[in-house]
Amino acid sequence: MSFEWPWQYNFPPFFTLQPNVETRQKQLAAWCSLALSYCRHHKLYTLDVMEAQESPVFNNKKIERKLSMEAIQVVFEELRKKGNLDWLDKNKSRCLVMWRRPEEWGKLIYQWVSKNGMVNSVFTLYELSNGDDTEGEEFHGLEEWMLLRSLQALQTDGKAEIITMDDGKGVKFF
Repeated sequence: MSFEWPWQYNFPPFFTLQPNVETRQKQLAAWCSLALSYCRHHKLYTLDVMEAQESPVFNNKKIERKLSMEAIQVVFEELRKKGNLDWLDKNKSRCLVMWRRPEEWGKLIYQWVSKNGMVNSVFTLYELSNGDDTEGEEFHGLEEWMLLRSLQALQTDGKAEIITMDDGKGVKFF
């Protein structure tokens, strides 16, 4: 399945931050939605800011327009404010993209555990994200940092406990 670009993507002014506050808010919302949809479609969890400008999401070669580095930083800051992005370094050169927040992933994982009658079971992190049982589930292939955050959210809700095992970490669901 190929990625479906929004109509704004082929509209040249979309690639220039608009001065009018109201227009800019709508534009930023559209950029945030586009960035998250693109990352979700391609299962991207980390982005490099310098590489982002050459990425198809911020560089439309068909109309020969790309978002400036400054504008990309504004979009990323907006995503951070919404809880969809965390910076990996002080220089803000690499970031974690959360097209689904940890709580949402946790909910999906817990629904799968409940649906399959595996409450009170223990899993390794590998079994959850890469095991045969989770093949075909949306969280299959989830990167470990996001899996841990998701399980921490479940732990906060009293639905799981992250445990240390001989060969790494695991989780018990309640």
